[in-house]
Amino acid sequence: MIDPASLLIAFIGIALGGFLKGATGAGAPVIGVPVLAIVFDVPMAVAIFSVLNLFSNIWQSWSFRSEITEYRFAYTFAVMGGIGAILGSVLLASLPVPILMASLATVVFAYIALRLARPSWQLSRARGRQIGPYAGFVGGVMQGAGGLSAPVSITFLNALKMPRSEFIATIAIFFLAMSMTQVPALAALGILTWDRVVLAVFALIPLSIGIPIGAWSARFLSKEAFDRLILMLLAMIAVKLIWDAAQSGL
Repeated sequence: MIDPASLLIAFIGIALGGFLKGATGAGAPVIGVPVLAIVFDVPMAVAIFSVLNLFSNIWQSWSFRSEITEYRFAYTFAVMGGIGAILGSVLLASLPVPILMASLATVVFAYIALRLARPSWQLSRARGRQIGPYAGFVGGVMQGAGGLSAPVSITFLNALKMPRSEFIATIAIFFLAMSMTQVPALAALGILTWDRVVLAVFALIPLSIGIPIGAWSARFLSKEAFDRLILMLLAMIAVKLIWDAAQSGL
């Protein structure tokens, strides 16, 4: 039996993750998974958030569907992410994940340093169309192999300096494509059980509270403030990558 204090912590953690998801289009697992891992365990946290990610990205991809300006770019990016996630899952057992995570963290910190040193720098849309499928595929591989695509996917989209609404729509479709491969995979592996699906349904309550509040709050953010928020999110992710690598014995 889970004590009320632990349930409250889980509720707050998921709601805060939802707030970040609503404000930026990403980041819910960065907060929610570690909190649920403390309350329950890592497999249960991953299983619950696989369902939460599926529903939250269906929600956001539908809500922001009219904000997509380049459908071919967005859907190619997403499909390649889904394909990459399958390959990453296959390679999971053989890849030196801690070294991979630490290397990704270094790349993210280098990108943040570049943006701070040259705030006006951005990747052109033309160049983004060219490398988008490759960035999507690599992000998908990272999701399958290490459970986190954001160091590649969010960094890439942030470099394009998309408006907030288009950014959220594009990243939601990308995350949705990967969720559609992750959920069946976790079910086949016995990690996502019916008991955990039921828990995930209840976990939708705090997530559904957090997302609209985050979305409402973000309306008061300027384009520059949103950009800084994304860079802060990337810094949090990079720190988490280094921590996970260190915990894994790197």
